[in-house]
Amino acid sequence: RKAFFRYQEYPLQKREAMIAHVRSRLLEKVDLLSELAVAETGLGRVEDKVVKNRLVITKTPGPEILRPESQSGDDGLVLTEWAPYGTIGAITPVTNPSETVINNGISMLAAGNTVVFNGHPSAKDVTRLAISLINEAAEEMGAPKNLLTCCRVPTLETAQTLMHHGQIRLLVVTGGPGVVRAALDSGKKCITAGPGNPPVVVDETADVAKAARDITAGGSLDNGIICTCEKEILVVESVREELLRELARC
Repeated sequence: RKAFFRYQEYPLQKREAMIAHVRSRLLEKVDLLSELAVAETGLGRVEDKVVKNRLVITKTPGPEILRPESQSGDDGLVLTEWAPYGTIGAITPVTNPSETVINNGISMLAAGNTVVFNGHPSAKDVTRLAISLINEAAEEMGAPKNLLTCCRVPTLETAQTLMHHGQIRLLVVTGGPGVVRAALDSGKKCITAGPGNPPVVVDETADVAKAARDITAGGSLDNGIICTCEKEILVVESVREELLRELARC
């Protein structure tokens, strides 16, 4: 919370340069983050985590989307500027430990917030590493210390404490149904992402061979551990056999 008040004095122009530097520094450590995640959690594939880490480092929106908006008319002028929430409480999953910290960290810092993370207990080392890399890069650009912090030993109890802490105004929670429900029951504003069961619909207009390749690639990404991987296929009868043949080739 103290870091948030110091961060408010950090100019927006410098914030943009800081986020660019954070991205650059993280790209240097993609292999390390990916290897540590697999080694610590026992989940996924290193090469797929490299892809996911690169994605969130380069594509997570930054300060560039927070431009002020103005509107004028007969009734006068309205200026809309985006303001931070303050200190955000974030809970991250075992399936995407570094990726979620990076995505949350870049977007939340870009908007002027600070963050307290409760990482998954089975991914605490890679979570701490990702947070340290972001903090170090930010401090190299003159930003305050402790913009991102975390529990050294995350537990269910520390997650509950974070959810109900009086200085946390917003919760951002990625995980299973239990932790999502607990966050929604906290009485705070929440942004949550729980389990998914994404369907794929293949109809007679599809490029069936491409559909089979994409379904196989998506469903097997990181050994299928993430909730956005394709989990079920709905196919019309007229292309059913063709799709089965193409899937078998994959």
